[in-house]
Amino acid sequence: MTHPDESIQMLSVQPDTKPKGCAGCNRKIKDRYLLKALDKYWHEDCLKCACCDCRLGEVGSTLYTKANLILCRRDYLRLFGVTGNCAACSKLIPAFEMVMRAKENVYHLDCFACQLCNQRFCVGDKFFLKNNMILCQTDYEEGLMKEGYAPQVR
Repeated sequence: MTHPDESIQMLSVQPDTKPKGCAGCNRKIKDRYLLKALDKYWHEDCLKCACCDCRLGEVGSTLYTKANLILCRRDYLRLFGVTGNCAACSKLIPAFEMVMRAKENVYHLDCFACQLCNQRFCVGDKFFLKNNMILCQTDYEEGLMKEGYAPQVR
């Protein structure tokens, strides 16, 4: 069973419908709400991550399955996600960690800064990738001027 990404639906149980059987515990679902995932019905307490035991209906609308395990996103990525190395510090980036990307380079959030002056970037800041180095606008333009390519100001 390999469904990397499956949706979870929360459904209201209609009072006049026959109770459905839970895929987790095999008992009838008599609760007000039930979850539908993997084409089966579940009690809210029965649809849990096999690793961390979190209730999947509470952590989002997606679950992951692989190797007969039902997992939350974080555990799926931790177990089966692709890891890589940070382009700035060369240390391992776990698959579940948030990252910044610039072309084919991947960075820890804390490493995504100008590699000359260490200025951290905020949302909307311009950055430049030159010779595989992240540069702020000031350092990029200074480098251009040293090379004889002064940017044109309009």
